[in-house]
Parts: sequence; C-alpha cells; structure tokens
Amino acid sequence: MTENDKLKLDNQLCFSLYALSREVIKMYQPVLSKYNLTYTQYVTMLAMWEMKKTPFKELAKKLYLDSGTLTPVLKKLEAMGLVNKYRDKNDDRMVIVELTEKAMDLKKEIVEVPDQMYCKLDGFDKDEMIQLKNSLDKMLKKLGR
Repeated sequence: MTENDKLKLDNQLCFSLYALSREVIKMYQPVLSKYNLTYTQYVTMLAMWEMKKTPFKELAKKLYLDSGTLTPVLKKLEAMGLVNKYRDKNDDRMVIVELTEKAMDLKKEIVEVPDQMYCKLDGFDKDEMIQLKNSLDKMLKKLGR
C-alpha cells in the first residue's frame, strides 16, 4: 500500500465502522420514536434491564460512555420516570442507578424492537451478521475493554 493509499478515506477501518454505526442508528430512530427514546437512551435501558440496579460507573463502563455523555442521558431517563438516581447510603461518593416500575412496563412493550430491526435488515445474510457481531466483540475485547 502506497503512502497515498494509506491516507485514503475508503481504506480506513475506523471510517467504515463510524459510517456503518451512524447508518444503523439512523434505522433505529423511526422505531424508537414510538417510545420517545433516542438510540443512546435505548441502549442505556437495555443495559439497565440486564443490571436492574447498578453503580453509575459500572453502567458507564458497560456502555463505553464517559460520565459527560451518560449524565444527560440518565437525567432525561429520570425525568421520563424510567430510572432513579441516588447516592449510596454506605458511600455517598457512589451514585446508584435503579430501574422504576414504569421501566419494567416499558420493557414488555419494547421487546418488539430487535425483531423490527432484524426485518429492516432483510436481505443480509444472518450468519454473516452473527460473524460480524462476533468479530466486533472480539475487537472490543482486544482493545482492552
């Protein structure tokens, strides 16, 4: 690969990942609008449905988000009545995030989203998508997370 080829946008893995991520997130928006959620709020809720109650730092780590990004997301989810945030009574430096009953009700409705998104990807080979997901997970792990 020549010096010029190394700097071509089309040869950059990072750009392909970035562009694909943006396109997939765009596909989610019409589906998530029914629930008044952004994509970032949706993935935060997915993590919370797994964790139920967790320290803020653990949630941020699971989502690969810094506190400056996660704080406004949680503030909005709290205003929507989906999570509660409070200081741990044993360690007031630790913020705990916990699901509400309303969030559990939403989970029952939003369970349809993955199937709707899969239908939007009709025409893509299922095995190739699974292989891509596994490769991306492997990359994330190797990058130290």
